[in-house]
Amino acid sequence: MRDEQTAKVVVIGGGTGLPVLLRGLKQYDLDLTAIVTVADDGGSSGRLRDELRVPPPGDVRNVLAALSDVEPLIVELFQHRFQNGNGLSGHSLGNLILAALTSITGDFMTAIREMSKVLNVHGQVLPAANKSVVLHAEMEDGSIVSGESKIPNTGKKIQRVFLTPEDIEPLPETIDAIRCADLIVIAPGSLYTSILPNLLVPKIGQEVCKAKAKKVYICNIMTQAGETPHYTVSDHVKALHSHLGCPFLDAVIVNNGAIPEAIRRRYEEERAEPVRDDSSGLGVQVIHDNIVTYDDGVIRHNTTKVASLLLGLLPRR
Repeated sequence: MRDEQTAKVVVIGGGTGLPVLLRGLKQYDLDLTAIVTVADDGGSSGRLRDELRVPPPGDVRNVLAALSDVEPLIVELFQHRFQNGNGLSGHSLGNLILAALTSITGDFMTAIREMSKVLNVHGQVLPAANKSVVLHAEMEDGSIVSGESKIPNTGKKIQRVFLTPEDIEPLPETIDAIRCADLIVIAPGSLYTSILPNLLVPKIGQEVCKAKAKKVYICNIMTQAGETPHYTVSDHVKALHSHLGCPFLDAVIVNNGAIPEAIRRRYEEERAEPVRDDSSGLGVQVIHDNIVTYDDGVIRHNTTKVASLLLGLLPRR
């Protein structure tokens, strides 16, 4: 068991941003909880969701892999994606295992808990809900688009996103973790399709607003076509606050590192650009640092640097 003085950190997110962040945080003696979206409806996760009626396992799988402490080959096996095979192509082994465990135990959270033991996971991984949810977006022209994977492809500006069913209940462990947290971190990632689906689970959003913990958002480094075109730092923060109906953030971490011209040009082809920093006057603490790194030319947050900045925000014990 952890010492009661171990700092409790709750990280909320999904997609690629959450696992990157968690790999840095797990290097420290922290009581970590990751709250992960279950709104994904594309790829392997979407197929399993539709065919087996299980919550989409992909985001949870990536977080389990990021927090695991086993031989690298075991993690590689868990993350292995089949390239061919009738009906098997496109599926990752970890998704299939989580779907099978859900079928065996009858419960998605129990499947995650058992897989956490197998992978010797550092901390606890909690789905935002113990069942699938559907993400919808109301566009600026008033039209409604349903399905997480379809929303970025409309070519329209997102006005707001919302979930169905309306009576979604988070796990009791999720509420306890938020209430007991010393620090709540909103991870980087797709703003409308990876981050907000967690916070829109009614009681999660309410508890985050009420929580006594310091709440920090790690702002995206680049905009995302179909979701946040030309968004600035303040645009990201305003979207989070407006969806929850309260200005809940205490701090924002913003990249001030330069992006090499060659990489900028590559991202321009994807209609993405660096998020412009207009954070002065936001009314929250703004922490500027060079938090950008590159993985085969792909921009990522520097997990070691960001983890260090987050530790600096923890209350002294």
